[in-house]
Amino acid sequence: MKRLRALLCGAATAALATTGLAAFTAQQASGASADATALSNRWYAAAPYLMPHDNNPPDAGAIMDATGLKAFQLAFVLAPNGGGCTPTWDGTSPVSSDTAVGSVISAIRAKGGDVSVSIGGYGGTKLGQTCSDAASTAAAYQQVITKYQLKAIDFDLEEPEYENTAAIAREIGAAKILQQNNPGLYVSVTTAGTADGTGWFGKQMLNEAKAQGFTPNNFSIMPFDGGFNGAAAQTSALTNFNGILQSTFGWDAATAYAHEGFSGMNGRSDTGEYFKQADFQTVLDYATSHHMDRFTFWSLNRDRQCTPPDNNGQTSGTCSSVAQADWDFAKYSVKFAGVTPPTTPPTTTPPTTPPPTGGSCTASAWSSSAVYTAGNTVSYGGHTWKAKWWTQNETPGTTGEWGVWQDLGTC
Repeated sequence: MKRLRALLCGAATAALATTGLAAFTAQQASGASADATALSNRWYAAAPYLMPHDNNPPDAGAIMDATGLKAFQLAFVLAPNGGGCTPTWDGTSPVSSDTAVGSVISAIRAKGGDVSVSIGGYGGTKLGQTCSDAASTAAAYQQVITKYQLKAIDFDLEEPEYENTAAIAREIGAAKILQQNNPGLYVSVTTAGTADGTGWFGKQMLNEAKAQGFTPNNFSIMPFDGGFNGAAAQTSALTNFNGILQSTFGWDAATAYAHEGFSGMNGRSDTGEYFKQADFQTVLDYATSHHMDRFTFWSLNRDRQCTPPDNNGQTSGTCSSVAQADWDFAKYSVKFAGVTPPTTPPTTTPPTTPPPTGGSCTASAWSSSAVYTAGNTVSYGGHTWKAKWWTQNETPGTTGEWGVWQDLGTC
C-alpha cells in the first residue's frame, strides 16, 4: 500500500503495551492456544487494517468495545529484510518466534473477535520475490496460517512486487494452494486502483489468476493515491473495475460485484486527497447496494483525530488529518458487516446483579461478569434477550444507547 512509503520510513517498532499483553501467558502469546471460532465471511470482508508493530498501535479491545467491530486485518507479513523464504512481520520479526502479535490475536479472540493477516503491502521485499516457486511460497504462508489458526488471509499485491511477473505468478499460485489446503479459508486479493479501475499491472495480475484457474473471495482495489478526491471518483473506479472483472473472467455484472472489494484510506491520503466520513458513507452505500464482497480501509492506526485536527496539512500514520471522533471510520466497517455500531457510550452504570426474572424464563439469567457473543440468549427483567455481538457488563434494555441486546419478548 502506497502510504507505507511515507508512514514507515524511520519508524521504530512500537511497544505493544496498550494491547494488554501482560494478561496472557507465554503459551497464549505464541498463538498456539489462540483457538477461535470462525466469524462469518462478512466480518473478514469488513476487517480494517491494523499494524500491530508500528504507527502507535491502538488497543484493539477498546475499538471492539466502542464500535462492535469484531475483525482486524493485521499487516504486514514480508520476507526477511536479509532475504530468504520464511515469513516475518515487517521484514524484521520472524513469525516462527513471535509472541507479541500472537498476544494481540489472543486478546481479540478472548473478546469474541478474530483476525485476518495481510501479506505484502507497498514497499519491502515480498515472499513471492524471494521464494523459488509457488509451492515454497505457499509453505511460508502456511506457517502463518498454522501458527495463528487463521480463517482468512489477504494478498496485498502492489509495488514493487506486482511489476515482477514471476513473483506475481508465485503469489497467485500460493494463494490457490492455500485455498485448496485450507478448506473454508477466506482469501482476498488487494491491488492498486486507478480511475479506470486498476492499471496495467493490476490487469496482468487478474490475467494470471485466470490462467491459473484461481478465484478468491474477492479482488479489491484501493482507489486513492491516484488522483482521486472524494467518493464520486471512487465509486466510478469501482464501476470500471467491475467491467474489468467481467471482461477478464467472463462474469456478468452481479457475479463480478460479488467478487469485488473496496479498500479505502481514511482521512488525508499520501498524495493529499481527502476522504471524510461522508465519503465513506457514500462508498458504503454503493458497496452494499451492489452486493460487493468487501469493504475495508487503511487503517485503524489512523482512525483518530490529529492535534491539530488537520495535522497542518500533513499525512500521518497515527491519525487521519480530518476532524473526527475516535474510531469513526471503523463504524463503517461494522455497518458493512451488518451490525449497527454504538453511537455513544452508556450513560448509566449497569447494576452488578440483575433483578429477578421470574420462574418462567428458560434462558440463563444475565450476569454482569459473563462474556456473551452473538446469538447468546439471557433472561433479564422478565424478558428474553439475544446478543447481537460480543458484550460484557452491558445491561439488557439499554437498546437506545448501545443496541447490543435484542428483546425477544416476555418470558
